[in-house]
Amino acid sequence: MDGRVVIIGAGQAAVSCIAALRSADATRPIVLVGDEEHLPYRRPPLSKSCLAEEISIENLLIRPASWYDGVDLRLGAGVEEISRREGRLVLRNGEQLAYDQLVLCLGSRARPLGREAGGDLAGVHTLRSLTDAARLQAEFRPGRRLLVVGGGYLGLEVAAAARSRGLSVLLLEAGARILGRVASATTAEHFRTMHAARGVEIREATGLDALSGAERVQRAILSDGSEHEVDLVVIGIGGLANAELAAHASLETANGIVVDAGCRTADPNILAAGDCASFPLGGRTVRLESVQNASDQGEIAASNLSGGQRAYAPVPWFWSDQYDTKLQIVGIGHDHDSIVVRPGQRGDAKSIWYFRGEELLAVDAINDPSSYMIGRRLLAAGVSPARRDVANADLPLSAMLPPRG
Repeated sequence: MDGRVVIIGAGQAAVSCIAALRSADATRPIVLVGDEEHLPYRRPPLSKSCLAEEISIENLLIRPASWYDGVDLRLGAGVEEISRREGRLVLRNGEQLAYDQLVLCLGSRARPLGREAGGDLAGVHTLRSLTDAARLQAEFRPGRRLLVVGGGYLGLEVAAAARSRGLSVLLLEAGARILGRVASATTAEHFRTMHAARGVEIREATGLDALSGAERVQRAILSDGSEHEVDLVVIGIGGLANAELAAHASLETANGIVVDAGCRTADPNILAAGDCASFPLGGRTVRLESVQNASDQGEIAASNLSGGQRAYAPVPWFWSDQYDTKLQIVGIGHDHDSIVVRPGQRGDAKSIWYFRGEELLAVDAINDPSSYMIGRRLLAAGVSPARRDVANADLPLSAMLPPRG
């Protein structure tokens, strides 16, 4: 199938989709429509190195400007409406844009703190875009008091960057423990101890009742009744899929735009990929916010737009950088019923292996890239090593791999 492909959303999934479309047919017309003025850029550094160093958009670009030669770029535009019956978009500047096939790479946005709780005060930040990171970095001054709301990876990364810049940090987690939705208690304990050693105060099972101040945030009232003077706040309480445009076009949405394993919506001419897409994986419907997912789904969508029949069945992977620690995660361990902790080759290295029964589900590797790589190969091959073998640090992990070929 050919014709004009319009991609809405200028991020990792869009770049992957463009690359795959060009590989299939270098002459096919492609239009890229994005909200921001920037070319697609990498977002993971925004909560990591970009808060500790000067931000350069050139260093963040996924591809240089010349790579987009031949692509009709509509940056800083945004889309107001999808008219499926007429096969056209209405851009926010009023322009109408026809499409033959459409790929929704709309991404996600930070879940905000409500205005009634002080979320609209100056000094209260979320972190999702380059503009967000630049605003927050400008606020990072030694001695200032930062409140981080949310003990997920983003909140912990912000806390680490802030401590490296000399701020004092209080981090709140409303759940029983940090990383409660994404990691084992063992992994959480490692990061809790690490942050405490660097001066971050972590309060678990403690929420934020309200922020107050005249125009700028000055005080935080916590769910335990305590009050704290603060200079700035970062809200890191998860993300929301940008699915409203699809919903208004009467496409099914449920925690994202619902697609099948081939990234297809119920409309044969519309696909979705990346953070905004909810898709079947392992017997449930999931939505993943990761570079790997966006990149892979963008490629799958492009392939299927070109007549392919590819299904997406990934072994997801993620990472987090905090201080001098790198955490690499492969698989999803939500349903685990046991873990095995294996020491790494270095003193500060270890890996946490998640099992359900005898099935390996996921691996958290802390400063332990070899365990991450072998865990990834095992999960990709559908091979579950015996827990006693994983626990035996004298037995090389490589011995558990299936023979090649």
